[in-house]
Amino acid sequence: MTAKNLSKRDRKHIWHPLTQHKTHPNTLGIVRAKGAILYDENGKEYIDGIASWYTCMYGHCNDFILERVQKQMHRLDQVVFSGFTHEPAIELSEELIKILPQNQEKIFFSDNGSTAVEIGIKMALQYHFNKGDKRKVLLAFEEGFHGDTFGAMSVSGLSVYNGPFEDFFIDVERIPVPTKDNIESLLSNLKIRLKQKDIAGFIYEPLVQGAAAMKTHDAVGLDRILELLQQNEVLTIADEVMTGFGKTGTYFASDQLTTAPDIICLSKALTAGLMPMAITSCSRKVYDAFYSNEITKGLFHGHTYTANPLACTAALAGIELLCSEEIQNNIQRIIKSHEDFGQQIKSHHQVAAIRQCGTIFALDLNVQTERYGNLRDKLFQSFMDKGVFLRPLGNTIYILAPYVILDEQLDKVYSTIKSALDSI
Repeated sequence: MTAKNLSKRDRKHIWHPLTQHKTHPNTLGIVRAKGAILYDENGKEYIDGIASWYTCMYGHCNDFILERVQKQMHRLDQVVFSGFTHEPAIELSEELIKILPQNQEKIFFSDNGSTAVEIGIKMALQYHFNKGDKRKVLLAFEEGFHGDTFGAMSVSGLSVYNGPFEDFFIDVERIPVPTKDNIESLLSNLKIRLKQKDIAGFIYEPLVQGAAAMKTHDAVGLDRILELLQQNEVLTIADEVMTGFGKTGTYFASDQLTTAPDIICLSKALTAGLMPMAITSCSRKVYDAFYSNEITKGLFHGHTYTANPLACTAALAGIELLCSEEIQNNIQRIIKSHEDFGQQIKSHHQVAAIRQCGTIFALDLNVQTERYGNLRDKLFQSFMDKGVFLRPLGNTIYILAPYVILDEQLDKVYSTIKSALDSI
């Protein structure tokens, strides 16, 4: 069957994520992609300004990654990872540990960002259970987003996603993200709360809260929170599903903090967008709480495609690219380009604020709109009409493009945003 009438055929059977199909019945058929460009069923091109949800950071259909995975396909496609192991998983663990924060020592594989978080939560809760300290409360930031499975939803603070399920959540308490103005009172309140000794873990998106419209927070304040929590035996869980693999200017956002997390959740750019896979890494301290002669103290969590050899191979190729001089230079080029654009746009009458963390750039409009409101839809369509794929979050427009995006492509993204601002 040829790729024709994709949009029409799609409507018959497919239920899309984050979509109210009655008000948004149409989808766009994409037939191929290369570098920073998507091609639709009608032959139109779009610059992928968000790397397809921050996954294809080295560009779509990267030849270097494709060649590695193709070779692996002829050797080993899939094998059970309980009781078996294989070279791609072992090599990936070795290479990933080299670039993760120094306290990370063990790697647990799963399928996606939500499951990486789910496992991190289970590690934190069972860590205390195994030690005979049944702590049941989790701490999280306000407006955090960590995924769509039940544990991940529980620790997420965006009720637009969670409403029907909140009665079924695990016990979670929220604190505001740190600022220079609130950090002292935040720490003071936290010290009082910690006296109850029932908080098992704290999950956070380091430096940038993605789904909260790329909101940034203070690294110094976050460090002080992490230090206090670790002093009180609260496991710290860094959700780097979005921020990981170079987006904040360092390999991981946690690299910009002095306090390393006990647990790190990874996915999205882990496999460069080619294959679904996730990793939850942890320190030796966490792992040792599960290492026992008692079988019930093990972490009994598993997925059918755990450590899929093809996904591991894609991840290995992605790490090699990330560490390459070319990609590191590209990251610095994009950072500088965003800085220049920010200076140009910050005084625009329709811009309320701008912010940037590494290759992540965001601007807030001087207009209030619902997260999935009419203005957001109009902006999205205006960008697409001009051949630029961006997904505004409410009144926030953000850019998180592949590292291989060309200067002229970036310029088109910027000019398209500026044109939209002028027309509001």
